[in-house]
Amino acid sequence: MKLRFYLNNVEVEYEIQPDEYLAQVLRRNGVLSIRIGCDESACGSCTVLVDDKPVLSCGLLAAKVEGKHVTTVEGIQEEANRLADYFGDEGADQCSFCSVGFALIVHALRKEYKNPTDEQIKDYIVGNICRCTGYQSQFKAIKAYLKEAK
Repeated sequence: MKLRFYLNNVEVEYEIQPDEYLAQVLRRNGVLSIRIGCDESACGSCTVLVDDKPVLSCGLLAAKVEGKHVTTVEGIQEEANRLADYFGDEGADQCSFCSVGFALIVHALRKEYKNPTDEQIKDYIVGNICRCTGYQSQFKAIKAYLKEAK
């Protein structure tokens, strides 16, 4: 079946199977920034934005994005690069496997909240597992980035 949607603001059309997940479709079509960490919608490494909301693409049937806007880290590259600098400054970027998910989550957080509270930040990042660090460095980096990005 054909699937049409907007990928990073460019209309695309892919041939998919009805039972395929978005992560599989994107990776098969060259979007390798989508990482598969658990294949169970539990780690956050496959995060994309669907109509500006964070979604775990390994648990979303691809057909559900028909006509929608899907954003990957390639669609927010400049912002992701700036955030990466903050992660580096705080020692929050070790293996970088979780960084793509964090970048997309922070982008969505900025769109939803002008001045997010600590609790709102924590609620947003809770689903993105980092196996290298203990989240405090990510939290500090995100807070510093949000303060600068105002």
